[in-house]
Amino acid sequence: MPDAHQKQLAPFVNRILHGDCRTVLTQLPDACVDLIITSPPYADQRKRVYGGVRPDHYVEWFLPIAAELKRVLKPTGSFVLNIKERVVKGERHVYVLELILAMRQQGWLWTEEYLWHKKNCYPGRWTNRFRDAWERLLHFTKQKQFKMFQDAVMVPMGEGTHRRLKKLGANDMYRLNSRTGSGLGRRVANWIGREYAYPTNVLHMATECQNRYHAATFPVELPAWFIKLFTEPGDIVLDPFMGSGTTAVACIRNDRRYIGIELVEAYVRVAEERIAREMASPTRIVYSFGSCESDV
Repeated sequence: MPDAHQKQLAPFVNRILHGDCRTVLTQLPDACVDLIITSPPYADQRKRVYGGVRPDHYVEWFLPIAAELKRVLKPTGSFVLNIKERVVKGERHVYVLELILAMRQQGWLWTEEYLWHKKNCYPGRWTNRFRDAWERLLHFTKQKQFKMFQDAVMVPMGEGTHRRLKKLGANDMYRLNSRTGSGLGRRVANWIGREYAYPTNVLHMATECQNRYHAATFPVELPAWFIKLFTEPGDIVLDPFMGSGTTAVACIRNDRRYIGIELVEAYVRVAEERIAREMASPTRIVYSFGSCESDV
């Protein structure tokens, strides 16, 4: 990045900016961040704090924000949006699906969808549905070629895989094509000697239980996983709905720079205090995902 661009960006880097992201984002230079990851207020949620956005108006509210995010994202960058439809009058509203289609019209590529399985979801019983144990993580990019470092999030091979590899049959020694005619196939023997495998697009992580200062906090390991996957050390990560600072903490633990924007001043103070504690911690380490397993 040219020196002039660096100087223009310097006042925003490693700071939590107090204000409405619709205004603050306009101050950032073009193509200046490597990753955007955020969880905006869901429709009609957090009314006392953020005012609430009606489901029928959600796309209209978010599209101008998405346009600014597209402007500040580098061509090789990624945008990960944590969002979930709410229930309205007994059925799931379609504002998330409508938002995906509208963002595609805006020029975004809907590259992938990840699923966050919340291992400790709230207990309860409803007359027409079960506990809500997952949320969407929509992956958007500006182009087909983008930065992605899959080796950074590889997981240990599961015990089931190791047992399977000890009992290979004749068919496991050569490529066995799918009987559906899809052209896909596999050779099980290729996995002999491997200790790690690529993960799936389902992330099994517990919700944040220790942060009592914000009502909608995701766990640090969630943004950390995407930070590892889509950025390199020193890259800049933007969270335009920073809340209590979780994304910033994930950046610090993984040697990335951050830009945070938060509307509520009290949360800005909470985030700054969390960051200060994180920076002062003598045991600060890079996040590890060794607890996950893959049964390839």
